[in-house]
Amino acid sequence: MNKLLGVTGCPTGIAHTFMAAEALQQAAAANNAQIKVETNGAVGVENELTAKDIAEADCIIVACDKNVDMDRFNGKPVIEVPVADGISKADALIKKAISGTVPIRGGQEKGFLEISDDNFNGKPSIGHEIYKHLMAGVSNMIPFVVAGGVLVAISFLWGIYSFDPNSEQYNATAAMFKAVGGASMGLMVPILTAYIANSIANRPGLVAGFVAGTIALSTGSGFIGGILGGFMAGYFAKWMVKILSGLPKQFEGLKSIFLIPLVTVAVIGIIMTLLGSPVSAINKFMMDFLANLQNSNPIFLGIVIGCMSAFDMGGPVNKAAYVTGTLLLGEGNFYFMAGVSAACITPPLVIAIAATIFPNKFTKDERAAGFVNYILGCTHITEGAIPFAAKSPLKVLPILMLSSSISAVLTYMMKVQVPAPHGGFLILALVDKPLTWVACILTGSIVGAIIYGLTRRKPL
Repeated sequence: MNKLLGVTGCPTGIAHTFMAAEALQQAAAANNAQIKVETNGAVGVENELTAKDIAEADCIIVACDKNVDMDRFNGKPVIEVPVADGISKADALIKKAISGTVPIRGGQEKGFLEISDDNFNGKPSIGHEIYKHLMAGVSNMIPFVVAGGVLVAISFLWGIYSFDPNSEQYNATAAMFKAVGGASMGLMVPILTAYIANSIANRPGLVAGFVAGTIALSTGSGFIGGILGGFMAGYFAKWMVKILSGLPKQFEGLKSIFLIPLVTVAVIGIIMTLLGSPVSAINKFMMDFLANLQNSNPIFLGIVIGCMSAFDMGGPVNKAAYVTGTLLLGEGNFYFMAGVSAACITPPLVIAIAATIFPNKFTKDERAAGFVNYILGCTHITEGAIPFAAKSPLKVLPILMLSSSISAVLTYMMKVQVPAPHGGFLILALVDKPLTWVACILTGSIVGAIIYGLTRRKPL
C-alpha cells in the first residue's frame, strides 16, 4: 500500500483547510492508499508530519494557499497545488501521487502548479504566488478587523454618538468599547502590509512592511497603499538578503539586525512617503465611487457583490468583496458590508433549505451535510456550499450567484447597516434593521433553494 502525506491550508484556516484534508483522505481510501494529512488551520498546525513520516512517504501532496515549510520535503516526490484543487481534484491528485511519475523536489523553491485533472506538471503560477502573499496579509488582518469591528458595533448599542462626550447619548462604557475597537481596527492596514512582506521575505520583510503600512495609514493611501507597500517591502527585502548572502558569517548579526532593516526601512519608507499623495487620491476615489454606487445604483452593486461572493465561496473573488467591505467599515461605511455579509450567508442556506424541502433529491449523506449548512450559513461560513457546487459547478454556481445577488440587492435597497465584519446572525443585535436583513437573506436563499431543488436530479 502506498504511503502518502498531505498538507492543507487556506488563508483563514477555517473551512477549506479541513475540507481539502477530508477530500484527500476519502480519495486515498478509494484508491487503496494510506495518507496522513497535516492541517494548517486557524489554531495552528495539527497532525504535524514527523521526520519519520516524511522519510517513509512515497509522495507528498501540498494543497495550500499559505506558506508552509517546504524544505523538509526536499528529495521527496512533491505535488504542490492550491487548496481548492485539494477539494475538487482530490481523486486525480491521489492517482498522480501513486503513479510514480511525480518529480523529486530539490532545494529550490517552487511555485504552485497550474493543473488539469490528469496533469500535475505545469509551470509555476505567478498569479497564485501573488494571491498567496496577499491572502497571508488578509488572513492576519481579519482577526483585528473582526474583533475591532464587533467592539465598535457594541458601542452603538448605547447610541450612534454614544462615544462623543459632547453628545446627549454619551456613555463612558460605550466610549471605552469604541476606543478599544478603534485601536484594533486602526491596525488593519499595517498588519496587512507587514504580513504580505513577511510572506514574501519572511522576517527581513516584516520591519519594512510595518513601516510601509504605517505610512500608508498616515498618508491616507489606505489599503491600496498598504498592498503596494507590502509587495515592495517584501521583494526589496528578499533582494537585499540575496545580494548580502555572500558576506562572511561573522557579519550575520550586523546584516540581520542593522544593514537589512536600515536600508529596507529607509528606501521603502521614502518611496511610500512620496507615493502617499497620489495613492491617497486613488484610494479616496475608489471609496467615494463605491459609496455613491450603493446610493445611486444599489441593484447593480448588489448583483456585482452577490456574484463575487458566491462565485468561489471563500476564494480570491469572494475575498476581494469581503476585504473591500471590511476596509469600508474602517471608513465608517456600514451599508456596503451588509450586502457582502448577506451574499456570503446565502449560499449555504440555499443548500440547507433545498435539502429540507426536496429531501428526495438528496442522498442520506447529502441531507446530513445540507442540514449542517444551516449552522454554517447563520454564522457567515460560505464554504459549506462548496461540496455541492463542486459536483456540478456549471449548474449550481449560477443558482448560488443569483441567490446571493437577490439577498445583496434587497439589503442595499432596504439600506440595512451591519457594523461588524463577521458573525452572521450572531451579531443581529448590532444590525440596525435585523428583521429586515434576515428577510432579505431568506428571500434570496428560498428562491435559490427552489430553483436548485427543481433542477436537481434524484439520486440513483
